[in-house]
Amino acid sequence: MDFARLAELGKNGVLLLMADSTNVERPGYTMSERTVGDTFEEIFMNAKSRILVATFASNVHRVQQVINASVKFGRKVSICGRSMVNVVRVAMSLGYLNVPEGVIVDIDNIDKYPSENLVIITTGSQGEPMSALSRMAASEHKKVEIVPGDLVIISANPIPGNEKFVSKVINDLFKRGAEVIYETLAEIHVSGHASQEELKLIHSLVKPKFFLPVHGEYRHLKKHANLAHKLGMPMEKIFIMDIGKVLELTEDTAKINGNVASGKVLVDGLGVGDVGNIVLRDRKHLSQDGLIVVVITLEGESGNVVAGPDIISRGFVYVRESENLMEEVKEVTKSALIKCEEKKKNDWSSKKNIIKDTLRDYLYEKTKRKPMILPIIMEV
Repeated sequence: MDFARLAELGKNGVLLLMADSTNVERPGYTMSERTVGDTFEEIFMNAKSRILVATFASNVHRVQQVINASVKFGRKVSICGRSMVNVVRVAMSLGYLNVPEGVIVDIDNIDKYPSENLVIITTGSQGEPMSALSRMAASEHKKVEIVPGDLVIISANPIPGNEKFVSKVINDLFKRGAEVIYETLAEIHVSGHASQEELKLIHSLVKPKFFLPVHGEYRHLKKHANLAHKLGMPMEKIFIMDIGKVLELTEDTAKINGNVASGKVLVDGLGVGDVGNIVLRDRKHLSQDGLIVVVITLEGESGNVVAGPDIISRGFVYVRESENLMEEVKEVTKSALIKCEEKKKNDWSSKKNIIKDTLRDYLYEKTKRKPMILPIIMEV
């Protein structure tokens, strides 16, 4: 850390400090990136097969360490994953990545090189379902096929909540015969987040008027707030925010003031953000319990049943194997129509509601399921 710069900012006066909370639970200091470079060199020196390294595309320094180890041990490097390709291209053009001529080869040409002379840097260290590494593990990647003997290094910690995805990818890689090295087996990742002692240093040097813990789950934000309080900041000057809340600041005050629209924006076909809660609820209902359509034809003036009721089932039961149930549903529908006549409910809306309610109760009693029921009444 640049302690001098932090101290200078603190001396000039800081209104609000917003600090990363991800590693607030970890005591001590975060290790240096240098340890990762040493571990890579040791692994590359002993490896006799193709190596695949999965890391965050944004971690340019880590990519540089992989390239350095590859150059040292005479391996070509191929970049895989759209975000990784973009970051490497931009980092090289701006001079942030130092790559000797001829080291990087196109992913389409990897078959031209012996596997023991090849390193593939890829995205997917968090087990994201559509990432390059996940598709390789599932044997769905167009360019890279995992073969027995491949060495896969996952150079990242699972972000809280992603553990299940990462475990699935590791298991799938082992099933394909690959050897997988992940953080619990070797020092192949150093967190990019400050631990407790470093956070204490930042608070002590910056000395802000107000504090807003950011980046982490609620438990991390709360523990970071407690850490700031223990260092002497009053709790009323610490703000734990929810997404969408507005923090209003002046030179001397800070207060939560209102909300802005936030959260997930759903994209559905050509529509963006136009899928409402009711539509989502209906889709969830359909996906879980299916649909029953009841079609009835009534005679216009008398209201007598001319045809039906016909029952159509989608995603609820297979009609041919549930003929008895379908017959019973027809009878229940007829009895619901008789009930409408007795109650003098002759408008379509009332009839539909009574059919729905009667069938819902009957089907739940029989199957313990609640399909969506759609009565259709036609008049002739």
